[in-house]
Amino acid sequence: MNIHEYQAKEVLRGFGVAVPRGKPAFTVEEAVAAAKELGGPVWVVKAQIHAGGRGKGGGVKVVKSLDEVEKEARRMLGMTLVTHQTGPQGREVRRLYIEDGSAIARELYLSALVDRATSRIAFIASTEGGMDIEEVAHKTPERIKTFQVEPAAGYSAYVGNEIAAALKLKGDEAKQCGSLVKSLYDAFVAKDMSLLEINPLVVTKSGQVICLDAKINFDDNALWRHKDIQGLRDLAEEDPMEVEASKFDLSYIKLDGSIGCMVNGAGLAMATMDIIKLYGEEPANFLDVGGGASKEKVTAAFKIIVSDPNVKGILVNIFGGIMKCDIIAEGIVAAAREVSLKVPLVVRLEGTNVDKGKEILAKSGLPIVSGSDLADAAQKIVKAVRG
Repeated sequence: MNIHEYQAKEVLRGFGVAVPRGKPAFTVEEAVAAAKELGGPVWVVKAQIHAGGRGKGGGVKVVKSLDEVEKEARRMLGMTLVTHQTGPQGREVRRLYIEDGSAIARELYLSALVDRATSRIAFIASTEGGMDIEEVAHKTPERIKTFQVEPAAGYSAYVGNEIAAALKLKGDEAKQCGSLVKSLYDAFVAKDMSLLEINPLVVTKSGQVICLDAKINFDDNALWRHKDIQGLRDLAEEDPMEVEASKFDLSYIKLDGSIGCMVNGAGLAMATMDIIKLYGEEPANFLDVGGGASKEKVTAAFKIIVSDPNVKGILVNIFGGIMKCDIIAEGIVAAAREVSLKVPLVVRLEGTNVDKGKEILAKSGLPIVSGSDLADAAQKIVKAVRG
């Protein structure tokens, strides 16, 4: 789960992390009132969307008067902000963040993430922070350093010291950096984050080390432990189909292909997407209905797939262990009838109650094609989509 910058900074502030003062605003009037309360004389008006690259897209502006705050707030609210992360469709700006301006001497980069290769929390640091960090990573990767935290030993002060040295910080600035890294690590672990990115981490002209921007992703599987974080979710920033899927506890991710997939089990879902690609087409989604889905859950999953206008055909691939094939078949038939299915549907069933499941599909009267195995099913749906 992602949250907005202003929410991320509030979370970090609770762990003693140095961030500029700021206030969220949902209207032009609230933006002006926030600027008055902060006092100025320099403010930053920031569009709040779940995407990076806002500055290059015109979503971050430094202003020096209340009139300019009002002008920029009026311009940004309701605009469609297009960045390299939003895609050409962009995102509508519904929230702003009015923040104190900072006198920046240096822009740095710092992030923390779960390194799957080592199963450790890793910090990534660079002296080249700011809007062009992706270009730095591409052209001069040697300027980006990685630091691992040994899980058996836990966090140690030397990690912060090494990061400060890599960022070429000395004296009090290095001390501030060490303290900040410790606070970021504490927040990362305590809130079950999967990504914490500070870009830029800045050194001000007065020698203060502060987080000028903050992006946080949380591990969805741990959100049940954090009711406060769940309350920060902004459904307007998420794909409507993914939001609908979450209501039924379905693991759904929209993709750009033409073949919709409904599978039980994440590994089998990945294999299904791979074999669709192997035979020359692209999957339209990742969808795992889980091991013990009900008829209602399967019906909901099917409706979500067909609601995607890019879907030209559907492949259902079920291995019935805990999940029973007849339950899947009943859900497929119910959903296909309810939505008046107009695209090809290929179903491959195997496992518990497979004969019952195939019988239900055969007697449904619907144009459902059966696949004898995964390869056969994949070839049939690709042929149907192309034909």
